[in-house]
Formats: sequence, structure tokens, C-alpha cells
Amino acid sequence: MLHLTRRAALAAAAVLALTASAVAQAPTKIRMTLDWRFEGPAALFANGVDKGYFAAEGLDVTIDTGNGSREAIPRVASNTYDIGFGDVNSLIRFRDENPTVDVKAVMMVYDRPPFSIVGRKSRGVTTDVKSLEGKKFGAPAADAAFAQWPIFKTVNNLNDSGMKFENVGFPVREPMLASGEVDAVFGFSNSSFINLKARGIPVDDISLLLMSDYGVQLYGNVIMISPKLMAENPEAIRRFLRAVNRSIKDVVKNPDGAIDSVIKRNDVAKRDVELERLKMTLDMNVVTPWVKANGIGGIDPARWNTALDQIALTFQFKDKAKASAAFVADFLPPAADRKLD
Repeated sequence: MLHLTRRAALAAAAVLALTASAVAQAPTKIRMTLDWRFEGPAALFANGVDKGYFAAEGLDVTIDTGNGSREAIPRVASNTYDIGFGDVNSLIRFRDENPTVDVKAVMMVYDRPPFSIVGRKSRGVTTDVKSLEGKKFGAPAADAAFAQWPIFKTVNNLNDSGMKFENVGFPVREPMLASGEVDAVFGFSNSSFINLKARGIPVDDISLLLMSDYGVQLYGNVIMISPKLMAENPEAIRRFLRAVNRSIKDVVKNPDGAIDSVIKRNDVAKRDVELERLKMTLDMNVVTPWVKANGIGGIDPARWNTALDQIALTFQFKDKAKASAAFVADFLPPAADRKLD
């Protein structure tokens, strides 16, 4: 009887061990929101899903489209999404306005932000900032580029008293510029420039003023983490960033192959347009000289402080120190692993 009891106990222990193993191997579900639609830059993440990089880290990642790089923040702050991709400058302001909501950025993706003003030379807008004075702009209220206008005009000593700013929807922004209803628009360079070109506007009639070329020292889009995920599963954050790091390096090496991950998720996207958008994003925003020297994902503390000072030019911080603690590098892969090959 004792022998049978022992055998039964061993069998039960084996079942428990198998059950525990199955539970341990069950993937962690992660819901992520993009800043925008499935367009070229989304390949940075969608490629990781299709290549199995997230699955290899024990993660089951679902990626949803967004409504702007500022709108990702409340989605993550409310724990509706575990992870978001959005504008770090808006996140800094959000943290100051909502001090009890500890949303953190954990990986810098756009070392150089795509904030830009895109105009038409035939409408009198050139790459000379003074050409902007007296013009009419399409300026979506939710646009992260337009949110930086107070900084841009301050560092460039622009007088906007004669300018007109029309709150327009994202879908009609470039069409209005193409039809001449406005002289220029605020937007991401990888969005407005490519969209305008795709509408048949000659490249030599398009003026692109990338704000980072005109004294704006801000950073761009980051990966941000919900308070719930940060508190309950920090290890999942590390695994997520390992997969993203691997995916980004993959996309940098082979954007032509990675763009397929976008096209399969957007049945109205044109491959050549989205590939150009992705390559433009990589060249202007992701693979910067600083990233080539230091690797993906981190920040330069001195530049971070400069960016905070620029935000303070037009934004009254309640607690600058707390708001500035928006970025933590603790979850990033080792620096050697983040170096581009």
C-alpha cells in the first residue's frame, strides 16, 4: 500500500511539474499601440512579429494602429495598452500635468524627431524660416509637430502675428496643401513630404523644414510602458525591448524585405511609397550619427537636458525634475547588443 501511495505521489508530482512547465511556457500577451497607421515606419515593430522575434522572447504581441503620436500617451497611461509608440516631448508634458500617473519611456527610437513644416515653393514657402511669416498653415490640433511650434518660433525669432493656423484633420492636410488651400502644413517629414509627393506634387516644388535643422534639440518617438506593466511584469519589458532591438537592426539591414510586414497589414498601401517612407525614416530619424556611434535606444544626458530647457521656453513646469524622469534606460539590452552592425 505504501509502495502504491508513493507511486501515486510521484505521478501527481510529475503532472504538477508538467503543468507548471506549460504555464511557464505560456506566452505573455502584450497589446501595443502605434502612433499612426500601418505605414513604412511600422515595419520596425511588425517585422519583429513576423520574424518571430517576440515569440522567441515568450511574448504574444498584438499591434494596433494609432491616431497620432500624442494620442498614444493616454492609451498607455490608462492601461488600455501595455506598450505605446509616441512622442516623448508630449509624454514629458503629460507627466507634469498628471503627476500621479507614472508612465515611462524605456527606449528612444527616433533619435532625431520628424517634426517638420512642409510647404510649397509656388506658395512662397522656402527653406528660409522668414518665408513662413504671413502664410496660412494646415495645423492639426493633435499633431506632435504643431505642438512644437512655440519652441520653433522662439528659437528662430519668428513673429507669427500675421500667420493663420487652421485646425485641419489628418486626412485632408496634404490634399489642402496640394490644392493650394494652405501654404504649408505641420507634420512628420516621413508623412507629409511622402504623401504630398504621392499626390503628384513635383519634388522641386516641395519645401521641407525639419525642425531639428533649425535649432530644435528635442527627441522624437519612444517606446512607453503602462504603469500596470511596469509594476507587474518588468521582465516582459526587457524581453520586449530585446525583440524590438533585434527587429530594428533587421530593418536597417534590409528595409526592402521588412516593408512586406507593413503591406500585408494595410491593403491600400503602395509598396514603393511605404518603402520610400521607411527609408526616409531610417535615414533622417533612426540611424543618426549619434546612434551609429552609441547604438539604438539610449539618450545623451546633455542633449536631454537641453531638450527640457527648450520645452520650458513655452511650457511652465510644475515639477520639472519629476517630469524629466520620463526616460529610464534600465530595461534596454546591453550597449554592445544595441550597436548597429
